[in-house]
Amino acid sequence: MDFQDKTMVITGAAGIFGGWIAAYFAKRGAKLCLSDVRKDALDKLAADLGLDPATTLLHATELTSDASMLELVDLVRREWTAPDILVNNAGIYTRFSLLDMEFSDWDRVFGVNLRAPFVLTREFAKLMIADGKKGSVINISSGAARKMNQQSVPYCTSKTAIERLSKGFAMELAHHGIRVNVVEPGFAPGSEVSALDEAYVQNMLNNIPLGRASGPEDAPGAIAYLCSEQAAFITGAVLSVDGGNSIGNYKRPASASPTVAG
Repeated sequence: MDFQDKTMVITGAAGIFGGWIAAYFAKRGAKLCLSDVRKDALDKLAADLGLDPATTLLHATELTSDASMLELVDLVRREWTAPDILVNNAGIYTRFSLLDMEFSDWDRVFGVNLRAPFVLTREFAKLMIADGKKGSVINISSGAARKMNQQSVPYCTSKTAIERLSKGFAMELAHHGIRVNVVEPGFAPGSEVSALDEAYVQNMLNNIPLGRASGPEDAPGAIAYLCSEQAAFITGAVLSVDGGNSIGNYKRPASASPTVAG
């Protein structure tokens, strides 16, 4: 799939999945706007991928700040008029008991995982409509939208909500030719933002039927398909790319050992 000269905004670009998505689309010719709260990490990612500074946009976005998000939208408007693709990838995974977590913890999870995709989808869709562009929006969810995990109820709830919001946007934007879909990536340990202990990682790997963690082309490949002309008649869909992890409870045979990367 060729994305030569397509313009693409990726939030949470400095994270594991964000970096994989950026690398996948950069190889296929897309012009990237990389957004993350960590500007130094964005600079490193752009350098590691060898991105052309003349055609690459970087923005340190605080997704709980309306002013910061609107600044990102305005940057894209000035440089590109409107993007072809928006990937709302940024997310926070927290582990709290509902009885112990602070109200502010709840608000931040929902601010980043749900409110920010609402704001950015709405604002970038307005740019697409004004420019007559039949764009594509991908919201990154998780199998946790359907499979509740103890001590991560806010995350699971926010992911259920983003899938419903995506379907709502898909309905409202359809007559403008803008498609909105959801990708549920598989488990990928190693996040610097949402650290996980070794026992938790091993338990997660043991529950994946296909026997490995998500790799660098799994979710990006699914995103590329949904943004391509091959998926021109798909909107409001949810595509799980998780090795079967969200199907249900799975018990791995003693003879089979999971691997960390695919």
